[in-house]
Amino acid sequence: MALKIRLKRMGMKKSPFYRLVVTEATSPRDGRFVEEIGYYDPTKNPVVLKVDEEKALNWLMKGATPTETTRALLSKAGVLKKFDEARK
Repeated sequence: MALKIRLKRMGMKKSPFYRLVVTEATSPRDGRFVEEIGYYDPTKNPVVLKVDEEKALNWLMKGATPTETTRALLSKAGVLKKFDEARK
């Protein structure tokens, strides 16, 4: 079972809101997920990004791989830096 950390789209048409979720790689974008670890709202000014660092680090340690966009968001939140330090 390969796990991914990716975005789940929510919100109305033309006003997206995303949740960062841990899900199986084979499940659809907005389908079932294992756990929600944060949210991202690009429509606000400034952009709102909230990540539960403890949950995110836990899932990264367990082997969940983030998508490119999610990797950028986790890096912006400082989670990937803590993950690299924890692995050493």
